[in-house]
Amino acid sequence: MKRIFIFILFAALLAGCGNEQKKSVPAENPIPQKQVVIPSFNADSAYRYVAEQVAFGPRVPGSEAQQKCAAYLAEKLRSFGAEVTTQEFQMRAYNGNVLDGINIIGAINPEANRRILLGAHWDSRPYADHDPDPENHRKPIDGANDGASGVGVLLEIARAMQSTTAEVGVDIVFFDLEDYGPPEDAQNNQDGGDHWGLGSQYWAKNPHVYDYRAAYGILLDMVGAPDAVFPIEGFSAYYAPHIVRKVWNKAQSLGYDNYFPQTQGTYVNDDHLYVNKYAGIPMVNIIHQDVTSSNNAFFEYWHTVKDNMDAIDKATLGVVGEVVLAVVYD
Repeated sequence: MKRIFIFILFAALLAGCGNEQKKSVPAENPIPQKQVVIPSFNADSAYRYVAEQVAFGPRVPGSEAQQKCAAYLAEKLRSFGAEVTTQEFQMRAYNGNVLDGINIIGAINPEANRRILLGAHWDSRPYADHDPDPENHRKPIDGANDGASGVGVLLEIARAMQSTTAEVGVDIVFFDLEDYGPPEDAQNNQDGGDHWGLGSQYWAKNPHVYDYRAAYGILLDMVGAPDAVFPIEGFSAYYAPHIVRKVWNKAQSLGYDNYFPQTQGTYVNDDHLYVNKYAGIPMVNIIHQDVTSSNNAFFEYWHTVKDNMDAIDKATLGVVGEVVLAVVYD
């Protein structure tokens, strides 16, 4: 009887412990995951914005095309709900001439503290100095890919963002006077100074908002050619490796490995360099590079009279726009 009593008592204690253990473990409540809604990017729309810029003619300083296109870009940004600032400035060119430039900034969700900077240059090269025909070397180019393509993608991003509010603020900056560097056949006679990216140099030292800060930046340059490839540009990897990972990993997750290979490209003296150096904002450059090209590793018609609408591919515009929107929203 004593053994039976002890056994019954022991069993009861075990049962009690088991019940106590069950009571001490709370039921699992799954944490709801926030659904990220990314607006759709319309490549046809981006293509139209590229064509509308090119229709003004070469957008070089002092020209009627410069004035008309500047007004067009500011009005487009306003029509998409952006708060627009037009920054007129003067910078001295490689040849000593003082140029009149116009940076155009569109702030989306201007009240947000956390901000992302998206940029592209909107001017076009005054010299077709890489054209195979020497007769064209002092002719201005349309700059459909080298300039207008990045602007077209950013205009479409601004339009798309109207449909879905982002948690961050976005500042779109169209830099002027990026492409007014010395002609190829005159570069050896120059002093090696910072003659490129004049608009971004000015903005980085004189931002449109006092003490402007952005978490990071993305620059678009030559993002419209067919079958474009965007390896990791050198200054981007040096100044902003964490943003490189963010952008290129996102592109690969979307299935665009062939456009955004995880390979090292060359160093490109572009607007992002001055944003990194002078404004202290980690900015990467999505730029077409082709090591097999005869044009300094850029696309086939770089700085030639054939950089026109025939050089623009809607599919490439769509890929770049989709990647940038995904990065901004996610």
